[in-house]
Amino acid sequence: MHISLLPLLASLHPILAATLTLRLPSPPSLPNPNALPPSTHATLSTLGQTPYTATLTTANTFVFRNVSSGSYLADIHCQTFAFAPLRVDVVAETTQGDGKEEEVVKVWETFRGNDWDNKGEQVQKDGVGYYEVRVLGVKGYFMERSTFSILSILKNPMILLGLVSCVIFMGMPYLVDNMDPEMKAEWEERQKSNPMNGIMGAATGQPGANPMQNFDMASFLSGSSKKDSSPAPSTPAGSYADVVKSDTPSGGGGGGKKKGKR
Repeated sequence: MHISLLPLLASLHPILAATLTLRLPSPPSLPNPNALPPSTHATLSTLGQTPYTATLTTANTFVFRNVSSGSYLADIHCQTFAFAPLRVDVVAETTQGDGKEEEVVKVWETFRGNDWDNKGEQVQKDGVGYYEVRVLGVKGYFMERSTFSILSILKNPMILLGLVSCVIFMGMPYLVDNMDPEMKAEWEERQKSNPMNGIMGAATGQPGANPMQNFDMASFLSGSSKKDSSPAPSTPAGSYADVVKSDTPSGGGGGGKKKGKR
């Protein structure tokens, strides 16, 4: 007895599946996609299912066939370059024309360590129907040893301050020599009246330079001149004693009067 399986197969609901194709970017984002290691591959993983795996083709693409409905994480595993992960949603939608269901693929950028619902920018299809992945950069497995460079020394702020100070001290005499005579004379007079010149002269060992000579610290800090802070003339010590002696009566007469009153 032969049983026909055609009616049974016709009664079964067709299993929907989609095809996803990821494409590597072209230069300059990726210098030479053909130079990637042969072990480069991509995976689609989700909870409770075996991940889909696709190898790198000669067209620099990763093709996933027969992908069922669900939400997947797309990763590209490469030894030399790092690629941004993608969120891939395969959803069954009904077409408006004939009412048939078909799988629709939607792709977004995602971020590791964040909530799964935190979607990034949506990735659109190109003209061929591929989804382009984004390169994050070159993977570095070794730390480069720092080398000696003169520019690194010159970039030090303390070195720059020292160089600027040297330029000022060396260039100031040339600026003073090229000044106008009247302005130069006025500048020299101001330098002579500056009380800090005495301290600087004593530090440099100039003869006759006394840091405490004609220098009033209180007047200098208060901002007043030396003439304003000069004290009032004092009264001679003997004048006050002479005035007191002239106003006081003689000792004998005073003593006799006091005895008479008693």
